Amino acid sequence: MIIESSAPTRVDLAGGTIDLWPIYLFHPGATTVNFALSLRASARIETRNDRSIILESKDRDIRLETSVDHIDELWVDRRLELVSKMVHFFRPTTGFHLVANSEAPAGAGISGSSALAIALIGALNRLVGNRYDERKFITMAANIETTVIKVPAGFQDYYPAFYGSTSSIIFRADGIQREHLQVDPAEIERRFVICYTGEPRNSGINNWDVFKRHIDGDPELFEIFERIRDAASQMRTALLANDWNEVGKVMRAAYPNRKHLAPGITTPTMDALVEKAFQSGAEGAKVCGAGGGGCIAFLCTPERKTELEQALAAEQGAEVLSWKVAREGLTLRQID
Repeated sequence: MIIESSAPTRVDLAGGTIDLWPIYLFHPGATTVNFALSLRASARIETRNDRSIILESKDRDIRLETSVDHIDELWVDRRLELVSKMVHFFRPTTGFHLVANSEAPAGAGISGSSALAIALIGALNRLVGNRYDERKFITMAANIETTVIKVPAGFQDYYPAFYGSTSSIIFRADGIQREHLQVDPAEIERRFVICYTGEPRNSGINNWDVFKRHIDGDPELFEIFERIRDAASQMRTALLANDWNEVGKVMRAAYPNRKHLAPGITTPTMDALVEKAFQSGAEGAKVCGAGGGGCIAFLCTPERKTELEQALAAEQGAEVLSWKVAREGLTLRQID
C-alpha cells in the first residue's frame, strides 16, 4: 500500500504570535489572518512485508532505519525529530518506508514544519486505519510539534495547512474557529511578492521570549498585543472589502509595532530589504512568522510587481519565491 499526503505552507498577514495559548485569552477578539501557499510539505508512505521502518527527509537528505520492535527509541531521536515523534505517537504495527519533503526553503518562516506536521498526521492516520477523526488533527499537530520545539506552539499555522485558501482564525474561550475569507486568490497573487532573505530563522526563540514577558505581566507588551489584535481585525475587514489601499495602510502601521515584540524580529539584512522594497514599489511589508530571518511578504500594485521582484532578486542572498495561493489544504491519496 502507498499513501501520499501533502499540505500547504502559509503567509501570515496579521495577528501572528497572538495565537499562542494562553496569550489569546487575555485579548478578547484575538484574530489572525493568513493565506495558504502552493509551496507544500508532503509525506509518502509505502508499506513493507517486514517489520523495518525507514524514515527519510528528501529536502534535508537524512535517512534513518529502525523497526516496529524499537519504535520507542524514536521518541529520543534528534535527526528527524518531528517525523520520529509523529511515528512514535501513531505506533504503526507494520513496516514501512516514509519519505518527507518540503518545497519551502529551510527556516523560511512560512510554516513548513507545521505543514509537514499536518501532512504526516494525515498519512500516518491513514496507515493505522483512520484511528483519529480529522477534527483532532490540528490539536494533535500543535501538541506534538510543541514537544519538538520545546516551547509553546501557536495554533494559526495548522489551519491553512489543513484547509488551504485565505483564512481568519478567531480565538475565544470556547475554542478556535476558522473563517474562510472570500478573497479572490488571483488578486492576492497579483499584489504580493514573497522574498526569502537567505537567513534561516528560529521561531522558538522569539516566541518564547514574548511568551514569558506576557505571562510575567509586561504592560508594554500587553499593549503591543492589543494593537496586533486590532491590526488583524482591520486586515480582515480590508480584505473582505477588496480595499487594497487599506491593506497597505494596515501593514505599514503594523510593521513597526511588531518590531517592538522582541529583539531580533528583524535583522540588518531584513531591514535593508524592506528599505529597498519601498524604494521599488512596495506598499507594505510583513515579516513571515516570528521573524529573525526567513521570508518577508511585500504588498504592491500589480503594475509595479515586476519591478519589485527584480529589485529584491538583485540583493545578495535574497530569493524571490514562485508561488500561488493554495486552494486546497490537506490532500490524501491511497494506492492499494
